[in-house]
Amino acid sequence: MSLPAIAVLMPGDMGHAVGGVLREHGHRVITCLAGRSTRTRGLAEAAGLEDVPDLDALVKEVDLILSILPPGQALAQAEAVAGAVKATGSAPTYVDCNAISPDLTRKVGNEISAAGSPYIDAGIIGLAPGKGPSTRFYVSGPDTAPMEALDGKGIEVLALGKEIGAASGLKMCYAALTKGRWTLQTAVLLAAEQLGLSEALKQEFEFSQQAEYEIMRARVPRLPADSERWIAEMEEISATFASAGVPSGFHEGAAEIFRVLARTPFSKETRETIDDNRTLEDSVRVYAQHLPGRGESE
Repeated sequence: MSLPAIAVLMPGDMGHAVGGVLREHGHRVITCLAGRSTRTRGLAEAAGLEDVPDLDALVKEVDLILSILPPGQALAQAEAVAGAVKATGSAPTYVDCNAISPDLTRKVGNEISAAGSPYIDAGIIGLAPGKGPSTRFYVSGPDTAPMEALDGKGIEVLALGKEIGAASGLKMCYAALTKGRWTLQTAVLLAAEQLGLSEALKQEFEFSQQAEYEIMRARVPRLPADSERWIAEMEEISATFASAGVPSGFHEGAAEIFRVLARTPFSKETRETIDDNRTLEDSVRVYAQHLPGRGESE
């Protein structure tokens, strides 16, 4: 029996790596690069993904679609695929792997289900395959077997039950801590910079918070490269907290921090072109120039 053909939309940092390991495990992996950037095309080529001209062609060729893209594009991507499903009569299983709230994943699921395709809610935790410990896909929904069949093929798949929204909810809670922590660190450093206390705070951190300060030095200068796409993720976390009856203001603030970083010249970097020689101090000094009222207008 042949292995299922899989589509990856879109092959960015995470998507191309996932597609690559699935291809290495014998799957035919397809994408659609129409309108995509030169960088995305290069990543897809490096992973050995097969390009087709449009979504109609894609849905007719595959059994499973993995949507892996910035959360602000999740619903529009699902609507486009739903249109292709209706137009072709094909019905591949659609897996939304994006960092979106349970409410939004249910909306995405409704679009896909109404078009006639099965739907799986998924949340990715961890670095892309090949860049660290096992990439974990949490999945939920009425039938998660198509995703569970990929367990051990360069990724780990863990089922959370039949409720659409469970997988996305777990991803939201996890990212609320990890990315939320990075924005809190950045906000603290920005406040100290604005108050003229950066050197004094640095000395205190080096004395009493050495481990935390080393994390800041390693992580905070690298945040702008991902800042624009993480704005929507913080908004989705905020919406998740609000829906759960938990105060949501912290992650509204986290989104604002990423908006500041997205206004800096460093946001034009990619993960491949980040200047690893840029210090934490130099980074925060530039970030402060782009605070509301200091740099570009909002």
